[in-house]
Amino acid sequence: MAISTNDDFTAGQILTAQECNNWPRGVMATASSTTNYVLTTSTVIATGMTVTFTAVANRNYRITYYEPQITTPSILSGSTDTTIRVTNAAGTQLQKSVFQTGAASQIAGTTTNTYVGTLTAGSITIVGCAVTSSTTGAPQLTRGATFPAQLTVEDIGTA
Repeated sequence: MAISTNDDFTAGQILTAQECNNWPRGVMATASSTTNYVLTTSTVIATGMTVTFTAVANRNYRITYYEPQITTPSILSGSTDTTIRVTNAAGTQLQKSVFQTGAASQIAGTTTNTYVGTLTAGSITIVGCAVTSSTTGAPQLTRGATFPAQLTVEDIGTA
């Protein structure tokens, strides 16, 4: 992916509109949730993990989806996968991460998905989704007031 970088500035140089347009524009949308979410075997939007913003053509965006704790129970008889995805509103996957646990094991850990790339110009909805391969023992996304799940879209500059 090619990136348009700015020149080094020197005294007396004229700052152009193009150089200003190359700069990152920062946070475009953000969401957070402190509500726990019990996972299912169908990919669905995790509680509170939806943002909408207006994307601009030929710009790079960084989308970060953070879940502070994924808890998979220790009473499993076989292995299970917990998948966290970043998608658009149509369900097209942009990025994913997978936790896998074996029989009689337990995992409690964090996950961060980061997607960097361009998006179609116009109104874009980004969602954080979750799914598990087994609902035995009610695996869940665990969140709280001091450890919320977060979804952030940042404009990081021209493509």
